[in-house]
Amino acid sequence: MASRRDLLRHAGASAALGLAPRFAFAAEGDPWARAAAIARTVKAPVFPARDFDITAFGAKGDGTTLNTRAIAAAIAACSAAGGGRVVVPAGRFLTGAVHLKSGVNLHVTRDATLLFSTDPAHYPIVFTRWEGMELMNYSPLVYARQQKNIALTGEGTLDGQADAQHWWAWKGPWGGTVDHGWREGMPDQRKARARLFDMAERGVPVEQRVFGEGDFLRPAFVQPYDCENVLIEGVKLRGAPFWQVHPVLCRNLIVRGLDILGHGPNNDGCDPESVDGALIEQCIFDTGDDCIAVNSGRNADGRRLARPSQNILIRNCRMKAGHGGVVVGSQISGGARWIFAQDCVMDSPDLWYAIRFKNNALRGGLLENFYYRNLDVGQVGKAAITCDFNYEEGADGPFVPKLRNIVIEQLRVKNAVRVLDSQGLPGAPVTGITLRDCSFDGVAQPSIVRYTEGLRLENVRINGALADQLA
Repeated sequence: MASRRDLLRHAGASAALGLAPRFAFAAEGDPWARAAAIARTVKAPVFPARDFDITAFGAKGDGTTLNTRAIAAAIAACSAAGGGRVVVPAGRFLTGAVHLKSGVNLHVTRDATLLFSTDPAHYPIVFTRWEGMELMNYSPLVYARQQKNIALTGEGTLDGQADAQHWWAWKGPWGGTVDHGWREGMPDQRKARARLFDMAERGVPVEQRVFGEGDFLRPAFVQPYDCENVLIEGVKLRGAPFWQVHPVLCRNLIVRGLDILGHGPNNDGCDPESVDGALIEQCIFDTGDDCIAVNSGRNADGRRLARPSQNILIRNCRMKAGHGGVVVGSQISGGARWIFAQDCVMDSPDLWYAIRFKNNALRGGLLENFYYRNLDVGQVGKAAITCDFNYEEGADGPFVPKLRNIVIEQLRVKNAVRVLDSQGLPGAPVTGITLRDCSFDGVAQPSIVRYTEGLRLENVRINGALADQLA
């Protein structure tokens, strides 16, 4: 465990790089002009042409030598020299937490694997966010905080080695499709999770929310936190303990060409949380939870920071298994706006929803301006689209969830149980859903539309017939 002085040093204020929004676009005119502006404006960081091979710092790719210190030394040397690539060559390099520094591109080559230790002691306590709440907890496997110009790239593999014997059982009871190892009587996250919720609601300072050994709160896989100019590109992610790619409070973010496979509990694919200016493209998601879930903090903690996720463009991605394809929520108390998705393919009987919004009266938050187009969906297990204010606590809370202005065009679904499941709350309706030039086939059950206003259908076909309303 870190000393109290270390915890205070790491806690700090989440503002070293400045939390003012990076991007500002005109709100009028064609909304897709804003998407084009996001694509132009979000740029990958550029690194000097110098390499630091981790084997030159003593790393051994034998799968058994713990290389945490050698990798850290290579990263420190690279950053001190003004930046470049820290190269992981062919081999299987066992390591604990990897902490990136400004100017460093951690490059995992094609035949290389970063093999992450399953010993929690190899993950020091850091300032992080867990299910939308800030705390001091185990370091994510790959982590950076308040750094600028960083990257994780290459064609190699990051293997978290999580399974039913390592990490996953900390979840406790779970309704997933894989055996995650937990059995009645085993310790799990529930007590610590409840304690963290209580601390966040009472406004306990983050440096006093110290968790770790004995608390069973799993670390995220890749988490840049309060960073600027971030590139995550090309690598394969396997064996995640928890959420897989979790950028928090980042500006100018690119997530590109990732191959993400993880069917453990809460193995979300990519959860941008309170980010401003992001491009997520050409990724493959095959997950045990939502493929992409846009978040902005849970309950009091989300309202305290008040940082919406905004200006996010998702394109040319493929979603396989998962609870939802393109998802907003449920840790969404800071709000979300100007989210775009286009040219994606989704298909799996284990994909519940293609488009999903999750909120409730304990989260609150303003969600607005969502534009999705040209999405091809083979099969989803439930509804093609869902807007759910009954998620988890549902109406049990004092905050009014708001969801408005959703425009979905050219959504083509071959097989869905129903078209839409939209359920707002009394006094908190979902407002303004437009479906345009869409087709839904294989529909067996009527849509559910409750506390929903301003639903418009323009050239929508259901099982081949033109529809002017959703029954």
